[in-house]
Amino acid sequence: MSLDSRTPVLVGVGVADRRCDDPSEALEPSELMIVALEAAEADAGMRGLLAAADSIRVPRGFWSYSDPGRLIADRFGASGARTVLAEIGVLQQTLLNGACCAIASGEEEIAIVTGGDAKYRSLRAAIAGTPQSDTPQTDVKPDEVLQPSASLWSTVESDHGLLMPAQYFTLIESAMRFDEGLSIEAHRDRIARLWAGMSEVAAGNPHARHREPVAAEAIRNPSERNPMIAFPYTKMHNSDWNVDQAAALIFCSVAKARALGIPEARWVYPLSGTEANQMTNVSERARMHRCPGIEIAGGRALELAGRTIDHVEHLDLYSCFPAAVQLFARELGIGLDRRLTVTGGMRFAGGPLNNYVVQSVARMAEVLRDDPGSTGLVTAVSGFMTKQGFGLWSTDAPARSFQFADVTDEVARATEMRKLVVAPEGPARIAAYTVLYLGPNPAKAVAVCDLPNGDRTVASSDDHELARAMTVEEFIGREVAIGPDSEMSLGART
Repeated sequence: MSLDSRTPVLVGVGVADRRCDDPSEALEPSELMIVALEAAEADAGMRGLLAAADSIRVPRGFWSYSDPGRLIADRFGASGARTVLAEIGVLQQTLLNGACCAIASGEEEIAIVTGGDAKYRSLRAAIAGTPQSDTPQTDVKPDEVLQPSASLWSTVESDHGLLMPAQYFTLIESAMRFDEGLSIEAHRDRIARLWAGMSEVAAGNPHARHREPVAAEAIRNPSERNPMIAFPYTKMHNSDWNVDQAAALIFCSVAKARALGIPEARWVYPLSGTEANQMTNVSERARMHRCPGIEIAGGRALELAGRTIDHVEHLDLYSCFPAAVQLFARELGIGLDRRLTVTGGMRFAGGPLNNYVVQSVARMAEVLRDDPGSTGLVTAVSGFMTKQGFGLWSTDAPARSFQFADVTDEVARATEMRKLVVAPEGPARIAAYTVLYLGPNPAKAVAVCDLPNGDRTVASSDDHELARAMTVEEFIGREVAIGPDSEMSLGART
């Protein structure tokens, strides 16, 4: 089979993982990216790749660099590189798709995707009271900035304290629990077992931040070191972004890789990449327990790659929270008894704010090289299951070059939505809910409610007894009364 000379191939992967308790000796984010890039170039076995890069694509992190790609380009002498910065709310898969499409179209021959963060360094500096400084860069603009088209949440939601990702994902979690008919206790057991399995995979990942398996009971039950964050999630259900990690991917065209003499045994082929970029707030989704974007974008990625999910040997389902993994598995028809990650997930492998997919693709490439002829699927999320992305990878040469599809319009047509309004006084019915904590105690109940006219709203209650009851009894489907200031109480008003 003759490959199109413009077929993109992943030729080098690198990961930087540091844990330095002295913040004065820890690396800043751009330096971590540079370490990862040097490792990726060494992995490709070809010096000079970085200097010859046509583009450098970076997802935004906690850092304040205005154009980190230019810092990297200057370090390696890549004066001709075009820089791209993707802001929060843009799929990391978008950067991978952009790199592969640019090569497949002949616009570029060498493309770099890299990112990372140093949140552990920041944490240690705050604890020590030690000022930290990054390389100053505020007045340099990237050649291209990718931005989301809308906000990730509504003020109707945030006015009730829904501000952090865990709170939104527990809303989704409650809707899935109710739809499947699971009791609260059985559901808590399931997500604890799911995460315990993730920790076992992390134990075998040389790049993972936490490499000790954790028992399901230790994850499930709150403790002093594992407090409840938003019911039913404890701290250990949450992504660990207090890490100093970076990853880097180097793509070439087949023609360039051959001209440089990069061994084909190192090549990993991106088979297909898809995106669903429709933006809907969590509370607007009529069926919060489903995700049409996963079904449609995932199905299209498999179709374009000529695969079925049963013939994909290695998976890495986006793992910011258990709800994400379960939704991907449900919509793709994957059993929760399969190995669902190659990294160990964002809690145990580490989840640098906006770079996990670059980390997981780097690890997937290593896994595929160790299992020649196999296929890997890496999924991506932006926001609160707001956008979904898919990438299929293999060491086997594809029958045709990289295939890309943006299925946003199709997903928009398939997504049933409810109008989200400020709560009017009167009766409503709970569609999903979470409980927020103050220390070890349930402190606030927040519910997404269906109104008699078909609209949606968000209501909350500071009644600690009601909040506690919602952690032991199922409240979805119950009728509540909404009073002044969108305050929720049991029983409809007459």
